[in-house]
Amino acid sequence: MGTTDTAPIVKKVLLNESNDISEDYGPNLKLLPCNNQVKELQTILRDKNTTRSDFKFYADRLIRLVIEESLNQLPFSKRVVITPTGSEYSGLKYQKGNCGVSIIRSGEAMEQGLRDCCRSIRIGKILVESDADTHEARVVYAKFPDDIAERKVLLMYPIMGTGNTVIKAIAVLKEHNVLEENIILSNLFCTPTAAKTLVTVFPKMKILTSEIHCIAPNHFGQKYFGTIYYNIGETGVQWENF
Repeated sequence: MGTTDTAPIVKKVLLNESNDISEDYGPNLKLLPCNNQVKELQTILRDKNTTRSDFKFYADRLIRLVIEESLNQLPFSKRVVITPTGSEYSGLKYQKGNCGVSIIRSGEAMEQGLRDCCRSIRIGKILVESDADTHEARVVYAKFPDDIAERKVLLMYPIMGTGNTVIKAIAVLKEHNVLEENIILSNLFCTPTAAKTLVTVFPKMKILTSEIHCIAPNHFGQKYFGTIYYNIGETGVQWENF
C-alpha cells in the first residue's frame, strides 16, 4: 500500500478529525469507545517514563477492555432462565465454538485477559519471524485446536505497524480452513497504514482496536515482558533493561 493511499487518512488522524472511521476503513473495523479512562491508559503506555510494573498493570487494564469489546463481536443466541424468585428472564448466551489465537510473543500478553473473560476457552499460537537478510515475515510455528476450522477465532496481536505479521498469521489460519469472516482481530494500537492494508486484503474479517495513530508504540512487547533491547542513540548502541 503506497504512501499516497493513506496520506489523507494519516492527516485526519493527526488532526483528530477521524470520528467516523467506517468512511475510511469500512464497517468491519471498530474502535473501542474512547473516554477519559481509555485515553489515560493509552497515554501511560506511550510515556517513556512509565515504569515496567506500571506499564504491565495499565496494559492489562486496556487489554481487558479491548478483549471485552472484541467478545461483543461474537455471535450470541437467546436463552431463557428461571430466576431464584421463579420468574422467567429472557437473556443471551455465547454460541459455542470460540477460541483464541495469539501471535507470539507480544500477542501472549493478551491471553490472560481472554482467559479472565472466558475461563475454559482454548488458545492456539502462531510465531512469525522476519528474515534477517530479506526482512520478509515467515511463519515458523503454529499450533491450533484440531477443529479450529469450525470455530470463531479471536486473533490477538497488540501492536500493528505495517500489518505484515498479521497477514502471515491469517494466511496460516486460512490454510487450516478458517473462514475469513470467522476471524476477529483484537488489537491495542494500529497505524493507519496497517488498518488500510488489512481491511483491503481481508474485507470480511472484523478488527477491534483501541486506537488508530500514525506512531505505534513498538516497545510494547519488550516492556511488558521485561526483556532487554538496544537503543541506538547519539553515543552509539546502549543496552537497556525494562
